[in-house]
Parts: sequence; structure tokens; C-alpha cells
Amino acid sequence: MRRLRIVTASALSLAMAAPARAEPIQTSIPHVILIDAATRTVLYEHGADDLVTPASTAKMMTATIVFDMLTTGKLKPDQMFPISETAWRQGGAPSRGSTMFAALHSEISVDNLLHGLIIDSGNDAAIALAEGISGSEGGFATLMTTRARELGLTHLTFTNAWGRPDGDQKVTAREMALLADHIIETYPTLYKIFGERDFFWNKIKQPNRNPLLLMDLGADGLKTGNIDTSGFALVGSAVQNGQRLIVAIYGARTASERADEARKLLQWGFRSFESKLLFSSGDTVGSAQVFGGESRDVPLVAPKDIRVLMPREPADRLSAKVVYIGPIAAPVGLDQPVATLKLMRGSAEVLNVPLRTGKAVEVGSLPRRALDAGLEYVTGLFRKYILKTT
Repeated sequence: MRRLRIVTASALSLAMAAPARAEPIQTSIPHVILIDAATRTVLYEHGADDLVTPASTAKMMTATIVFDMLTTGKLKPDQMFPISETAWRQGGAPSRGSTMFAALHSEISVDNLLHGLIIDSGNDAAIALAEGISGSEGGFATLMTTRARELGLTHLTFTNAWGRPDGDQKVTAREMALLADHIIETYPTLYKIFGERDFFWNKIKQPNRNPLLLMDLGADGLKTGNIDTSGFALVGSAVQNGQRLIVAIYGARTASERADEARKLLQWGFRSFESKLLFSSGDTVGSAQVFGGESRDVPLVAPKDIRVLMPREPADRLSAKVVYIGPIAAPVGLDQPVATLKLMRGSAEVLNVPLRTGKAVEVGSLPRRALDAGLEYVTGLFRKYILKTT
């Protein structure tokens, strides 16, 4: 009879201080979130789920699609895309917006367009990539929204590739921070483009528009944006001492306010919190009972490093438990997801991580299976009796 099984913290030999409130911080930004990338712990948020206009931060999703197609071989870096009149007129020099100054009817490689998109924030590069991939910017925008849903980002809706003002193109600060985390984790090599300081094209050298790159923060990406009706936006990331933070800001009144508030939030996050390693990848976290196997339990291991974000001046304590449905019937395969490690602070769950089997357990001998059946039957009767009397 399989039941929910719980192994408590004492069985894990785990006793750690839990995340607690850090020193308070205030910001003038109406829509903002700061997260720790490794644990996705939210350090600060305000208006993070309000729908906002992305402006040029929409180019992050454009880059995501190009990154994916380059990684899967659907695009080649040296593949040439034409610069249409639409791309030139709406996104190039005549538009007086951010541009890589692509020449009308020229052909530019995907790699150069990607650099123009990310570093120069080129609207012409975004349109050229969209047209080259999907035939039209509208078709590409549909692809952008579809990709967002595939990533579980349910509030991101795109109508164009570069951030043109449109009432139907909306994002949230929270989901743009999660998109940034996806880009960083999934495409580490291509992500480095976001950290390049400048790009030279058509005899014009343009600096990266991300102000965080010029600060002593360990910043290495991502994108800024600005539309008069919605204010200044920024999605940025920085690393200090192996810890990565991601900040998303929407609705700043000026470019300087955007830069100053992003810097303040990142500095506060690095100063107030640190990531603690609980278990390394492959460490045995606990064990699960096995029914009818050659052994009576199977080790449960961490599939990757398990970390929790801690305030530098901790107060409360963590409790931990391994939860699974068991006993697990043999045979049990290697590397099977059968349990969950849950870390709690009081009644609040601060971490939920799947655990996998650390070895295979074959079916045991007939006497062993009979013994396990007897023990399980007696245990069931005992529990039933205790439940009734209670």
C-alpha cells in the first residue's frame, strides 16, 4: 500500500538559517523586480506583475528566437538577410530611432544583424531578422508570443520585433526577468554579445546602450528601452563572487533615474544576500523505501547543485523534508525522479527541488518480497488502528 512518505530534517542532518528580511530598500520605479538567478528567489518587487510597454526590451525575445535557431542549426551566422525598404525606412536612418545604419537593399549576415540588434539596439536589424526568418514582422511577432508561451511566460504578448509602440504589445517586469534568466542559462556563449561594449558597422562605431556595463558592478547584459508614453526601461544582470542577480525596471522618468535605481537595487542585493550551497550535484540527500527489491531503500541524489539564498545576517531557521509516494515498487531505475526536497521557513516554502534515484534496485528474491509484503501489511494495520483510536 503506497502512501505519502516524509523524511524530516533530522534524517538529512540539515540545520541552516533560513532567508529573513534584509535591510529595507525603497525605489522610485513603479514596476520593478530583483531576483537571484540561481534560486529564482525574489529579493525585491513592486508592481512586477503589472502589464507594461516593453519598448526595446522586446528585442530580448527577438534575440531569443535567433539564439535558438543558431543553436539548433536552423540559421547560420554567415547567412545573409536583405535590408528591405520597410526595415530601412521604419528602422534605419530615416526613422531617427535607434539603428545600426544598415544600407537600403544591402545584405547583412545574421551575426552582424544580431550584434546590431543587441549592442546598437538597431530597429532596422530587428525588422531585417524578423523578415528574414518569418517573411514578415507580423509573422515573426506571432512566433515571439508563441515562444513566450512555450517558456511558461503567459503575460508576454508581442506585435513587432523591435518595440514599436502598440497597445497590444505588453510584458511584465517579472516575466522579462525570467526571460533574461532563460537567455543567460540556455545560451551562455551567445549571451556574451549583450556584454560587448561597442559595435562598428557602416563606418559608424556605436556604444552599448546598457549603462550598467560602465559601472563597477560585474554587469554583463541585457537591454534598455524607452518610449515617451511609458518611460525608460532596463533589464540587466550582474555577477559578483559567483552570484548572479537580475533586475527588471519599467517606468523610470529619465535615463539617469533608470541607471541610478538599477545600480542601487543591484548593490543592495549583493550587499544583503548571499547564495549558500546545500548539496552539490550528485550528493545523496536522503533515501526512499523500496518494496520487493534486492535492497530495502534507494538513495536520493541532487540532480544539480541545490542552493538557497540567505540574508547575510540570518535570523530564522530552515526545516527540510524529503517527500515521496512509497514504498517504491521494485524494479527501480537509475536516475528516476521519485521524490522532492522541500525547504520551509515556518509555513512558507522557500525551495522545492526534485530528487532522483542514485542507483538501480532490481526485484528481490521471493522470500524478500514476501517479507516486505508482510511488513507493509502489518504497518498498514497499525496505522489504521492508531487512526481509529485517535
